[in-house]
Amino acid sequence: MHNKRIVITGGASGLGFALAQLAAKAGWRVCIVDRDEERGEAVISSLQRLQADSFFMPGDVTRIKDLEQVAEALTERWQGVDVVVNNAGVAQVGKLTDTSISDWQWIIDINLLGVVRGCKVFVPMLQQKGGGHIINVASMAGLLDVPNMSAYNATKAAVVSLSETLQNELAGDNIHVAVACPSFFKTNLGKGMRSNIEGMEAKLDKLMASSKLNATDIAKSIMRTIERQQSYTLPHRQGRFAWYLKRFLPRSWYRRILHKSVKKHDRSDS
Repeated sequence: MHNKRIVITGGASGLGFALAQLAAKAGWRVCIVDRDEERGEAVISSLQRLQADSFFMPGDVTRIKDLEQVAEALTERWQGVDVVVNNAGVAQVGKLTDTSISDWQWIIDINLLGVVRGCKVFVPMLQQKGGGHIINVASMAGLLDVPNMSAYNATKAAVVSLSETLQNELAGDNIHVAVACPSFFKTNLGKGMRSNIEGMEAKLDKLMASSKLNATDIAKSIMRTIERQQSYTLPHRQGRFAWYLKRFLPRSWYRRILHKSVKKHDRSDS
């Protein structure tokens, strides 16, 4: 696994940054893509202090030309890539009836189509070199159905389905596709979140701060997934348990448990 070439979208902060650090420490060559140029350059400086061969490309996953420029840079500099992490994403909280169509379009363009664009651009590179790894970052929200997060849940569920489909489509190309589904963890997801619910950003920040896992913990799980060629990264024990309940319990039982859990969280925030 030494000297792998990895590209990470949304790599200038949060989970993307933590993953870039771990990859650099493992001796990998690291390319990060992000809209925040100042933060991106600062991250590269920190990676280079680890003696990592790394570079930053400014880019927005809503623009496929940006990703095509990243692919060209990877080809020119490293003659390709081995691991692709489609990590860039945003959050939106609110009931269906309170969420505007423009907010739906915004989150779909980033959370779902951003992953689609990444796969469209980088899969041919992996096919050309004879294989590789793709990690699409979704969420436990894509496996469960917590209320008041319909747009976010839907985009993450779509990323799960896309990843599972690509596992079948690309198996013959020796391309291993995995999907990461973390629950809440200590990160900056609340930054830039859209919601019409008063105080929601503070509530989300509190929920993430209460997690026992941080971005580095999730990044370590993803690195293990790559090494072991697993199909899913499910780092949170409670999240895994909830998913098992949804899969194996009658729907009415699962919904009853979910509603009790949501009420418990609401009481703790009041």
